[in-house]
Amino acid sequence: MMIKHFSEDWINEWCQLNGWTDLYIERCHYWAFPPGAVMPEPIPTEALKGIKAEKGLCGEERLWSMAAVVVSLMAALLSYCLKSPMPIVVAFAFGAITVGLLEVELT
Repeated sequence: MMIKHFSEDWINEWCQLNGWTDLYIERCHYWAFPPGAVMPEPIPTEALKGIKAEKGLCGEERLWSMAAVVVSLMAALLSYCLKSPMPIVVAFAFGAITVGLLEVELT
């Protein structure tokens, strides 16, 4: 499972500012035509890192982060009421998966 780490609007804005055209998104990989090119190229990694640093979390990332917080709070309450550590274990596993999904892999 992969989540989007960049809003399409952010990438479109960068493309317009830098003269790139015809943005194409393929499974969280961003391609466009550089100025004067006849073949699409991946959006440069430095540009994606700059966009991420400037804009922060996108909507999908915020949703996953909030879900992890809510699951953790519910698990804490449920563990206290049931006097069992299992809800905390489930919340830990969900949090670990969420952190893994939020990792941005830019090569």
